[in-house]
Amino acid sequence: MSTRRQAHRWKDAPRRAGLDPVLLITASSLLAIGVVMVASTSIAIAESYSVTVWHFVIRHLIYVLLGVGLTIGLRVVGTRQIERLAPFGLVAAIAVLLLPFIPGLGHEVNGSTRWINLGVARFQVVEAAKLLIIVFIALYLARRPELDRRGFGDTLKPLLAAGLLGVILLKQPDMGSAVVIVAIVGGMVWLAGAAWRHLFVLGLTSLPLITVAALEPYRLQRVMTFVDPWADPFNAGFQLTQALIAVGRGQITGVGLGSSVQKLYYLPEAHTDFIFAVLAEEFGLLGIALVLVLFGLLVGRILQVGLRAQAMDRPFQAFLCWGVGLWIGIQALVSIGVNLGLLPTKGLTLPLISAGGSSLIMTILGIGLVIRVQWELQRETLSRPRRREQWAV
Repeated sequence: MSTRRQAHRWKDAPRRAGLDPVLLITASSLLAIGVVMVASTSIAIAESYSVTVWHFVIRHLIYVLLGVGLTIGLRVVGTRQIERLAPFGLVAAIAVLLLPFIPGLGHEVNGSTRWINLGVARFQVVEAAKLLIIVFIALYLARRPELDRRGFGDTLKPLLAAGLLGVILLKQPDMGSAVVIVAIVGGMVWLAGAAWRHLFVLGLTSLPLITVAALEPYRLQRVMTFVDPWADPFNAGFQLTQALIAVGRGQITGVGLGSSVQKLYYLPEAHTDFIFAVLAEEFGLLGIALVLVLFGLLVGRILQVGLRAQAMDRPFQAFLCWGVGLWIGIQALVSIGVNLGLLPTKGLTLPLISAGGSSLIMTILGIGLVIRVQWELQRETLSRPRRREQWAV
């Protein structure tokens, strides 16, 4: 009898939902690599910015803490509350993208007006817009099950929303982010089961628009430089050629942490857009493989959480996870592709690794939303009644 009572007490003990270890370990590992690489790339160039050698590292750590703090704040904000606010996501995304055009608020860097001046720091508004549009599209698709059986207009509307944001971004100008947002929304629509004929028609009609945007003189020059960067290695092709030299010097095991030569004023934006090239130089093919594996595990796990949400009839949470997974995966692929010379140069950071407060904070917050979804799903599973089993003595 005592054995039976003990078994019942153990089975009836309250169980608590925990945080997903794969999400935590992979995201934390990428953040740790980012801190190391920001230190490696920025200490050498701090003097040229007239700051202390630890300036960029300390600032990077502050942004990490801010992102983690916002994620912890999700403990009191559930995804149900976010779902109720989701209808305003598109309006909010448009509003934040227009903020840099307000005189006195917008901040221009290298001819682009993508930031707003907050006094103590600058914020790149497109990073917030990415998360806002994901939330909005997640709700839109959640309310339209079996998208493949619906009309062409239901597939067109979310892509028109993404296109509207893209038009605003081209005015800043920021074609790289515009392409990423359209790709994220397109991926979410595809995961929602949109009919292939609708996607094919939309793809064909978008080609002329992309071509016109790419024919801007400076964008066309980037494309031509991508085709043959060595044709003008000291001017238009300087960034790409220096990145390729850095990757080539790394070989299999790299030259060692802190021993990169290309980061010493040769490779522009070594601590932001081209941090992966320096990582490849210092850690070689092994470092490249490690980062790719970590991103693969992180994105794969995020997509798995979305599948679980879908199986538990939580469509908004499912599309929210898939949107965040597509965001991180697409931006990581584009950033790595640029560093390896596989894609034309774009001003995109490598998620969780590059120095850049806006991108870092919003990416951590996006992962925090996925962790919140996973926690809610686990709590719902644990709250279900369990069958009592009688143990024989």
